[in-house]
Amino acid sequence: MHFFSMRVTRKNAVTLTLIVVMVGGMIYSVGSLFFGNKAVKVTVIMETSMGTIELELDSEKAPVTVANFVEYALDGHFDDTVFHRVIPGFMIQGGSLTSNGAEKSTRDPIVLESNNGLRNVRGAIAMARTSVPDSATSQFFISLVDNPFLDYSAGNDGYAVFGRVVEGLDVVDAIAGVRTSSRGPYDDWPVQDVVIQEVTVVDR
Repeated sequence: MHFFSMRVTRKNAVTLTLIVVMVGGMIYSVGSLFFGNKAVKVTVIMETSMGTIELELDSEKAPVTVANFVEYALDGHFDDTVFHRVIPGFMIQGGSLTSNGAEKSTRDPIVLESNNGLRNVRGAIAMARTSVPDSATSQFFISLVDNPFLDYSAGNDGYAVFGRVVEGLDVVDAIAGVRTSSRGPYDDWPVQDVVIQEVTVVDR
């Protein structure tokens, strides 16, 4: 018995993937209703004051996290924020602070999807969080090197990887090379702001 039918094209595939339902205050992707077990990749373009970074997000292995990141991107949340934490040989972090140190408002935290098989390797993008596992909102980081100690394992909640840099790793490395200092309560803040100008979700 068919309750409904619809034609799914490449053009609207990403849109369908972003349909979400709220269950118990957490976001669940329902893209699998249309794609079954097929992996769905979402391309995101991040324009920064130091160049362009292209990301490929894995909504099959991290559906909650990708839906959350994409919703923030579509809302323009990341626009005019900065990479506020830059640690050479480790990672660069951004996603909620503006150049004056003000933090943009965020939605409720999401469930931790660190046990998804994706690793915190060089070029991976993952969600930043507090010591509470289910506390990530909009802040993310990109690993500059392999960081296996951030991966999920027995006794280690880990950090949820949800995609990777596919173009612009040289830009990431350039950001990692800027001079940093302290600003307010924050350490490792670039002396000259590295601004995330716009984050665009590409429909492919």
